[in-house]
Amino acid sequence: MRVTNTLPIVDNPNRDYGDKIVAVEPGGVEFIPLNERHGRPRQLLWTWTSPNMEFATVGVGILGVLFWGLTFWQTVLAIVVGTALGSITQGVLSTWGPKGGLPQMVLSRTAFGYLGNILPAGINALVAGIGWFAVNSISGALALHALFTGLPGQLCLLIIVLAQLGIAYFGHNLVHVFERFAFPVLTVIFVIAAIWVLGKSHPGAAALTVNFPPPKVGGFLLMTGAAFGYAAGWNPYASDYTRYLEPNTKSLPVALWSGLGVFVSCVLLEVAGAAAITTLTPKAATGAEISPTMITDLLPSWLGNLTLLAIFLGAICANVLNIYSGSLSFMALGIKLPTRTARALIAVALGLIGYAVAAHYLKDSSTYENFLLIIAYWIGPWLAVVFVDRFLRRGEADLSAIAQDRSFQNWAGPIAMAVGGGLSIWLFANQYPKYIGPIPTAHPAFGDITFEVGFVVTALVYVVLRAVLKPKQTAAESSATR
Repeated sequence: MRVTNTLPIVDNPNRDYGDKIVAVEPGGVEFIPLNERHGRPRQLLWTWTSPNMEFATVGVGILGVLFWGLTFWQTVLAIVVGTALGSITQGVLSTWGPKGGLPQMVLSRTAFGYLGNILPAGINALVAGIGWFAVNSISGALALHALFTGLPGQLCLLIIVLAQLGIAYFGHNLVHVFERFAFPVLTVIFVIAAIWVLGKSHPGAAALTVNFPPPKVGGFLLMTGAAFGYAAGWNPYASDYTRYLEPNTKSLPVALWSGLGVFVSCVLLEVAGAAAITTLTPKAATGAEISPTMITDLLPSWLGNLTLLAIFLGAICANVLNIYSGSLSFMALGIKLPTRTARALIAVALGLIGYAVAAHYLKDSSTYENFLLIIAYWIGPWLAVVFVDRFLRRGEADLSAIAQDRSFQNWAGPIAMAVGGGLSIWLFANQYPKYIGPIPTAHPAFGDITFEVGFVVTALVYVVLRAVLKPKQTAAESSATR
């Protein structure tokens, strides 16, 4: 039996990257050699706090009170529940990085096979590297334009895009350092702003009924799904930022700091968004659009300006992760590029496409409001496949070798994801007024449980298909069992 050449490299002195900050990260999605491992789990706190300190996070909290007929406290409960679930999955996935030494979308191959993994990796490359990049670039550019009104909007967009691409081009180490230095600035400004907004809010105010209010249960499920989807939106990136840690790093600190960073930042800003809407009268809420002014109008001018600056900086923090992980997902498609800086060049290419999309929609950013919800529909089915597969593989040692084996196929994964995702979106999606599935149309109390249904259906389909369509045994597995 031949021995596969996809086994992890234990040592590779030719990389010469280590903990260098101002150096272009070499390679792409290959196993991180042991001599390159560095970092501590604690750094994951700011890595996952800073990117959520932006207006998109505030916008999620606004939805429950403004559009879904919930009171402030009902919205807060939905935020806490949904964010907690998404933070737990973030923590668990982050623990796979140190031992696996691979990006999340490469580790995903054990559940989807080398070719089947093109489905989730391709979706994530588009969503992260172009979709989220465009959305956050727009919000950051609008904040910069509001702060410096003399700067044209397109110039503001160009400034933020260049900053994001510059950091993402250098790669892993500079990304972590940038998030660390942005962390105290963003935390101080947004905590003060959140306290100020909460002081002006009316938590006991009656629910607004001027927009589209489904029955309370439906509204609560919508808000819970939105909060979960936003937090879990980082799940496909999780091990991208832990794969440089030592293989023997304890899992609990990795999971704790990762999950805590997502949970605290999302809950803080989403609750502030919900509180801001309680200050509106029903008349003012009618037809209101989500914008930074919902927060800044409640603040004194000095704090409002600082908040606009924080929104600009937070957008950069979010997008350096989006474009960096988007480039890794693109390379996880299996496209081989010979250059040492392939990952860096792909990051720039995706960013330029995202810039073009953002430039087109800069004057009409309302088109992207539903994007905050619908882009995450695929994550539920993807999570179901990778978690069930990992459970069924418990006790197997060398999963990183399987993930790098180009001959390994597991068609149960992509089929289950397609079936579970397709059925859940068709039957249960509730994106009023664009699309409402048959179930929420007939039973509005269901709200939108696409995530929940997609996860459960996909998990069940995968278990059955994996037993029927047994994953093709790889050379690595064969040689390990001899």
